[in-house]
Amino acid sequence: MTYREQFPALKNKTYFNYGGQGPMPQTAMDAIAQAQAHIQHIGPFGNEVNTWISEEIKATKVAIASLLSVPPDTIALTEDVTVGCNIAMWGIDWKVGDHMLLTDCEHPGIIAIAQSISRRFSVEVTTCPIIQTLNAGNPSQIIAQHLRPNTRLVVLSHILWNTGQVLPLDKIAEICRNNQTLLLVDAAQSVGSMPLNLSELGADFYAFTGHKWLCGPGGVGGLYVRPEARESLMPTFIGWRSVICDAQAKPVDWHPDGRRYEVATSNYPLYAGLRDAIAIHDKWGTQEERYQEICRLSEYMQRRLGALPDVKCLRTSPPESGLVSFQLTNPQPQASYKLVQFLESQNLLTRTILDPDCVRACVHYFTLESEIDQLVEEIKKWGIVGG
Repeated sequence: MTYREQFPALKNKTYFNYGGQGPMPQTAMDAIAQAQAHIQHIGPFGNEVNTWISEEIKATKVAIASLLSVPPDTIALTEDVTVGCNIAMWGIDWKVGDHMLLTDCEHPGIIAIAQSISRRFSVEVTTCPIIQTLNAGNPSQIIAQHLRPNTRLVVLSHILWNTGQVLPLDKIAEICRNNQTLLLVDAAQSVGSMPLNLSELGADFYAFTGHKWLCGPGGVGGLYVRPEARESLMPTFIGWRSVICDAQAKPVDWHPDGRRYEVATSNYPLYAGLRDAIAIHDKWGTQEERYQEICRLSEYMQRRLGALPDVKCLRTSPPESGLVSFQLTNPQPQASYKLVQFLESQNLLTRTILDPDCVRACVHYFTLESEIDQLVEEIKKWGIVGG
C-alpha cells in the first residue's frame, strides 16, 4: 500500500480542502470502531471502562503535548477550535470598559464570541488591519499600535484562514506581555501543518482542532493554557471532569491542570482516531520535513496559478503555509463561487472565501504535483467555458 492509499477519501477526488477538514486515514477510522466496540464489550459504564477511559485521555494528551512541545498537563481536551476559544474568551474576568483587540482576518465564529462578550460586559471590541501586511508591512507593529493600556485580550490566528499568512507569534506574544495583555491564538490552520513549540512561542491560550491538518476525526480538539495564565482564567463550561471532590463527592476545588476546562462525558473512541492520525503523519517525516514539503507544493501551486491570464494570487512572495488564495480578474458576477462549483463537478474540491472575495486551495505534504496541474488545467477550461 502506498502512503496516499491510507486515505480512502483521496481515491475518488482531488482534494484541496485540508484547511476545512482533512481526510481520515483508514487506520484511524478502524481505531475508532475498535475503541467503540471495546467500550461496549467491557462497559459501557463501570470501573474497568472508567480506568480504560482515563488511560485514553492521558495517552491523547501525551500525543498532543509532544506535537506542541509542551507538558501534557497544559492541555485541555475539547471538541474543536471554537470551543477552545469560547473557554479562553469567556473565562476572563471582564470589567466594564475593558478592551479586546481582534485582527480583521478572524473567523466569523470568533467575531461572534467577541460581539456577545461586548454586549454582555460592555467590553469594547476593535479590529486592526492585519490583512494589509500580507505582502508588505509589519504585523507586530500593527498589533503594538492598536494596543491600549486597558487591552485585556488580543485574539488572532497563527495562520490566517483567508490569506494563508503566518503571523510572527513570538514577537506578538512579547508585545502583549509587555502591555500586560493576554494573547489567545486561533490555531485552526497551524496545528498539523507547521512545526510548533508553544513553550517558546509564548501565547497564553492556543486553541486547536484535530480534524483539519492532522486529518483526525471531527469532534476532538484542545486548548493549551500557559501555566502562568492558568490561575487568571476561570472555567467557562463546568462539570465533573473540571473539579476535585471530597469523600462525599462534593466539589471542593478545580483541578490544578488542564482538566479544569473539561466538562463531562466525551466521545472517547475519537481519541484513538486522533492518536492514530498523528502517528501516521509521523511515519512520513518530522514536522519540519512535512512543513517544508507543504511550502514547496504551495509555491508550485502559486507559480502555476500565477501564470494563468485571469488569475491573481493574493500573496506575491512564496507561501509560508499550505493555504493558497487567489482571485479571478474575470468580471463575471459570483465568479469565485461559480468556479468552485465547476471544480467540484470535476471532483476537485476547493472553497470560496468571502473576505477577501477569493478561492482558497490547500495543499498537504502528500498532495501531488499532478493534482495541482489538474487543478490549473480545469481552471483554464472553466475560463473558456464559463468565463
